[in-house]
Amino acid sequence: MADNPARIRVLLVDDHQVVRRGLRTFLEVQDDIEVVGEGGDGEEGIERAEELRPDVILMDVKMPGTDGVEALRRLRALGNPARVLIVTSFTEQRTVVPALRAGAAGYVYKDIDPDALAGAIRSVHAGHVLLQPEVAQVLLAQEDQPSSAGRPGSLTDREREVLGLIADGRSNREIARALVLSEKTVKTHVSNILMKLDLSDRTQAALWAVRHGMVE
Repeated sequence: MADNPARIRVLLVDDHQVVRRGLRTFLEVQDDIEVVGEGGDGEEGIERAEELRPDVILMDVKMPGTDGVEALRRLRALGNPARVLIVTSFTEQRTVVPALRAGAAGYVYKDIDPDALAGAIRSVHAGHVLLQPEVAQVLLAQEDQPSSAGRPGSLTDREREVLGLIADGRSNREIARALVLSEKTVKTHVSNILMKLDLSDRTQAALWAVRHGMVE
């Protein structure tokens, strides 16, 4: 059967089979989500991600061998475009920090409500950054060296508007609607922002905006 391009293709990476089975059971009843594969550790997750090219990866942080953070770093080095949603427990909150630095689109706790999980998958697939305030503060507190990124004055007024909306978790489509622009124009602004500030992704852009007082 051919893949349905309208469905969000999800890869599950967790070293506990019972967790993967539970996630698959729930997600497979969602009309717009398709579980395309599984990985039992970070190494297998990388292989499957390269083979299947999913839209979203649900990635556990703590796994034997190659953990979630290292797997994420390697996927980014390979240029894999999948949006990675980290799955963690509340007691492991600080492990989220290196994952976000490595390019994760956000995180969810392992006890998340199933409907909220489906919503989180749709959200990161749409381009949102799921960055809760307390984790943003941890990230900023751990910045022990001055940033080498650009300064606020290097951005145009419009780029500052776009950056503020990125930090607010808006997707390109929502930014386009808010500013009455085309999505293509928004994408150009986002690319310019990342280039001017020497940032690699939207998560870093959101943190940059927090660090420079551009969001409340």
